[in-house]
Amino acid sequence: MATQRNNPYGAFNFLVSLGNGSETSVIAGFSDASGLGSEINYSEYRNGNDMVNTVRKVANTFKQEDVTLKRGLIGSTDLFQWVKDVREGGDGRRTVTITVLDEARNPVAAFKLTNAQPKKWVGPTLAAKGGGEVAMEELHLVHEGVEYV
Repeated sequence: MATQRNNPYGAFNFLVSLGNGSETSVIAGFSDASGLGSEINYSEYRNGNDMVNTVRKVANTFKQEDVTLKRGLIGSTDLFQWVKDVREGGDGRRTVTITVLDEARNPVAAFKLTNAQPKKWVGPTLAAKGGGEVAMEELHLVHEGVEYV
């Protein structure tokens, strides 16, 4: 899917599939998707008979960053319902896919989150000061791995 080119792809053209069985139906577009990343932990190790007085770095466990999705409040309760289902004891694990699109809206890269579950839902900040801001909601996801597909 990914095609190498001289100019980087824009970060403003992407799709998010929440893995709820309706991957072709888009209820609302997300304005932000952040936190794609992982971190590898290393242990220091040195044999007692090593000739060099330095330690080796040995990879061991790794951890995944939480992913945050933001979108304008549109009256759909799908994100809140997902959080509520997990809060009430349901199995909320899903495969969430974030697909980057090129200028012609063709998929060029995708990041697949394995066993993603909602961690936190944040509703809009409401203020009657007449600023014209958009009411936004956030969904924070935990997951067990990210694949670049």
